[in-house]
Order: sequence, then C-alpha cells, then structure tokens
Amino acid sequence: MAEAAAFFDLDRTLLRGASGPVLSEALRAVGVLPDRRVPGEGLVYRIFDVVGETLPAMFITRQMARVAGGWDREAVREAGRKAAARLMEDVQPFAHVLVDQHHQAGRRVVLATTTPFDMVEPLADALGFDGVVATRYGERDGAYDGTIDGTFVWGPGKLAAVREYASDHGIDLAASWAYSDSIYDLPLLAAVRHPVAVNPDPRLAALALLRRWPQQFLDVPAGIPKVAGVEPQQIMQAFARPELVPGVRFDIEGTERIPRKGPAILVGNHRSYFDPLAMGMAIAQTGRPVRFLGKKEVFDAPVVGAMATAMGGIRVERGTGSDEPLQAAADALEGGQMVAIMPQGTIPRGRAFFEPELKGRWGAARLAAMTKAPVIPIGLWGTEKVWPRSARFPNLLALTDRHPVRIRVGDPVELKYRSPDADTRRIMEAIVDLLPREARQRRDPTPEELARTFPPGYKGDPDAEDSRRPGRD
Repeated sequence: MAEAAAFFDLDRTLLRGASGPVLSEALRAVGVLPDRRVPGEGLVYRIFDVVGETLPAMFITRQMARVAGGWDREAVREAGRKAAARLMEDVQPFAHVLVDQHHQAGRRVVLATTTPFDMVEPLADALGFDGVVATRYGERDGAYDGTIDGTFVWGPGKLAAVREYASDHGIDLAASWAYSDSIYDLPLLAAVRHPVAVNPDPRLAALALLRRWPQQFLDVPAGIPKVAGVEPQQIMQAFARPELVPGVRFDIEGTERIPRKGPAILVGNHRSYFDPLAMGMAIAQTGRPVRFLGKKEVFDAPVVGAMATAMGGIRVERGTGSDEPLQAAADALEGGQMVAIMPQGTIPRGRAFFEPELKGRWGAARLAAMTKAPVIPIGLWGTEKVWPRSARFPNLLALTDRHPVRIRVGDPVELKYRSPDADTRRIMEAIVDLLPREARQRRDPTPEELARTFPPGYKGDPDAEDSRRPGRD
C-alpha cells in the first residue's frame, strides 16, 4: 500500500534565505571556484531573499551545469559537507518541529530542490531527511561533463522528478504534503493533497489565499500570520508604551533579566483579567514576541479568539488531561521562542485570593523539566484594581488618579527537575519574593474586597474559601 510523504523546498522555505552564498564560499574553500567573486553576485542573492525565484535567475541556475564542466565531483561533495554545517544555522527554527511531526506520523520526509544533488545531500542527511530530489549533473571519470543527468528539478521538472521518486519508493503523491515559497512550485503544490505555502512570494501568497491553501512561516509557531515579514504581536509591541494606557500607572523593573534571545519560560501570578496585558507590557520592552498559554474560553470567543491565535497563544483545555498544550509550548521553546504561563491557572476566589502563599499547578515545572529552558518569575501587583474579577470590563477611565500596577522581573528560578511539586513550590516562592511586603502579610479582607474576587452575578457566599485547589494539570 502506497504511503504519504512530505516534500520540502530548500531556499526561503527550510532556510531563511538563499543557500547560494554559503555554497559558493564552500566551493571556493575547496578550490573549485576562483577566489574572486562575480560582480553583482551579492545583489542577486539579496533580491532572491526578498522576492524569491525569478525567471532570469533560474535561467542562470540552469546554465551552471555547463560552468561546472570539469569540476571534480568529490571536491564538490566535500564543499557540500562544509556548507552543511553553516546552512544548519540558517534552517528555520520550526522546520525541525515540522520534520519531527511528519516522522512521528510515519511519513518519509524528502528534500525537493533545484540545487545540485551533490551540494545538498549532506545537508539533507544532517536534517534527518529520508531522501533527496535534486538536479543531478552528468559525470565522466569522476568529473562533471557539463550536462544535466535527467530532469532539471524546477517548475514542471520538479513535479516530474518528485513523481519518479514517489513511484520508486511507493509514495502516494495524492495523499502527501508539499512545502514551498515559490509560485514556480505550483505544479508540485497542486499535485499533493496538502499544499502549504511557506513564506510565500507575493504571487503564491495571492494564489494560496484564493485556493484556501494554508500559509505558514517556519520561524514562528504554526498558525501565526505575518504582514510584510512581521507578525501581529510585534506590530502591537511597537505601540506598547506604558504612558499610552489610560487609567494605569505602570511601575516596571527588571526587564533586563528577560533573555534577549533563546528559549525562556515566563511565569507570573494571577490576580486579574488584566494580568496578560500587564505582563505583555513588560515583555514588550524586550521587543520579543511571547506565546501565552490561555484557557480555551478565550480562544472560543468571537474576534478575541482569532486575535489570541494570531498572537501565538496556546489553547489549554483544563480537565482533559491532554499534554498537547505542553507539547505545543515545548515546540515553541525548541524554536527559540518565549512562553508565558500563569501557574495558578485561574484567579483565586474568596479568601484564597488574599493568601500570602501562592499555590500553582505543575505545568511550568513540567515544561521546564522537558526543555531545560530558564524559568523567569514575574510578580504582578495592583492589576486587580484595574480589572477586578467582579467586573465585565476594565476600569481605564481614571484619568486623574491612575491605578498603580507594579511589575517586577526576577532572576531565573533554580530548579532540580526531580519533583514537579517541589519545583512548582520553588517557582511560586520566587514569584512571591517579587511582590511588595503587604502581599506576604495575612489579613482579613473586607466584604467588599471579597466580593470583587468573584465573577459578575455570583450568588454564593462571598465569605467562603475557594474550594478548588491547584494541582495536577
């Protein structure tokens, strides 16, 4: 029985840009190409990085078989091995996640590229691909003879070469996936069941929209769109200035402790519906996007749900026992992203809201143990004055007496990775240490204060303790 496979283009799909500059340097390093560069070479690659493939560029690429006539094949393969190490650094972070997902589903993963086979096979091997469909140069006595052996793997030629590969390996193309950035890969994309436009050039983006093909960017988690190469959250961060939020006076310290690159788990206490915005305001000072884990009710809400998804939010359905949200968060961290979690899970009710000791769920500790990403604590205070649980909307109209919101970012929490319970306690204690002194003093709340900790229309006893206890996710 034929099986499905996943076919990936290389330049501007798996890689951030063109592989050409790195391959050329490697060919020079092994003595195949002269040291001097061709005038305008760098400009051609920069244009490719921005707009993708063009007919003139592909015409030149096809003529490279003639240029390569007389090159020693083993020297070219050595150049490919040298280039692979450098190109691995340019592989999009979420390409690895996607390849792993296909492998876990039992599918072959195949590189399908115009780039000559001998130059890209080492990279495919390093990525763990199962096969390579690429242009092959003719050979005689260990040297290229200036011809193309078989199909020039581009446009209709790429589809023909992929079909031949599929026939040889028992692959059902009509049940397979294909990923590409280029309108010139339309024949291949149209031939598979699951076409995906990755970082698409303008024409492919328009066509994908018309045909309702998914569009994906492998430098961000799946489902996050981009506008002119920028994701929505980064656009909003440009306007995330504390002084522009009406009714709130922010007091933010310690944002220099948030890593400027690489994975990180940001954990904060939960006092208000305003907490994600407050955390986002502090994180915006880094200029980095963050992936919030949020309750499914947020994602199910009209308009707000679509916005949460576009911002890279990770849907959590509590009580199902599913590990999917944690795995999605782990994938984001593997891609070098930041993930934000409120370990309490929900805003405490009643007297539990005023307890000095914070109780957390295991999610952040488990995620840290899975990924070894640093856990950065964030202490929030005063957000409940801006948007108490008892209110349907935030109070942002206090123009003269603005509500003070205190945000403190701490050093990474030292975890042991032996017990989720123990590490969760360490995380919650680190958050408490960032709160003002009054947060650590037990007191009797007034009836009015208790009432503000319950949702609108609550009919129970406001003086009762919250019977729910944090625990296993």
